[in-house]
Amino acid sequence: MPEPALAVESLGYTHDRVNWLFREVSHRFEAGEVLTVLGPNGRGKTTLLRCLVGLAAPTEGRVAGAGTIGYVPQHHRTTFSYTAFDMVLMGRARHLRAAAMPGRRDRELAGAAMARVGVAELAGRDYPSLSGGERQLVLIARAIVSESPILVLDEPAAALDLRNQGQVLHLLRGLADEGRTVVLTTHHPDHAIEIADTAMLLFGGGDVRIGPVETTLTDESVGELYGVRAHTVLVDEQRPRRVIITRYEK
Repeated sequence: MPEPALAVESLGYTHDRVNWLFREVSHRFEAGEVLTVLGPNGRGKTTLLRCLVGLAAPTEGRVAGAGTIGYVPQHHRTTFSYTAFDMVLMGRARHLRAAAMPGRRDRELAGAAMARVGVAELAGRDYPSLSGGERQLVLIARAIVSESPILVLDEPAAALDLRNQGQVLHLLRGLADEGRTVVLTTHHPDHAIEIADTAMLLFGGGDVRIGPVETTLTDESVGELYGVRAHTVLVDEQRPRRVIITRYEK
């Protein structure tokens, strides 16, 4: 069996050794796989991603990777007034020798990544002046231009309008089809149904459920996860494609 792009074994995280955000998380993330992490606020989705990319140390277990990771946080600010293009160009840093400046090819790739994400017109804008959704798209372009085999994104569609949500989801699925591993968090089961191969549900503590989207994201599991009533609706019989409609009840 070929080496996975990324693997976690018995991963766990807690602040006090009593209340665990998650525990006993084990999975092999394969090349070309899209995995979505779902769970209510405060269940450790962002912390899990930070452990995957090395920004946080797990309390127990280990992370093994077979390549560099392009990370897109949910929120990002910079104290310096870089242009959007310069922010994307920073993604080429890992391909440059020490103290070397980006060359023509690096700049061409940065421009192509911005065009692919749909933000080419923002190239000359100051990054801090962009809206939250625009900054998110710029950071996705930066991750793409890094040419990292693994992309980890924290709620990449959260600040986007419906059109851009669809565009980003289609883009991420396309990147996986090209052979990259894509891991993202979302609060929308429909996003997972649309593009993901695997779903990871964080119920809290040691209750972590991982499996194929078709069998893991059910009306029952979504209802239990979020404390809502959930109902699956088939919207495309040829694919077949379904969506999960949720309704809050006291």
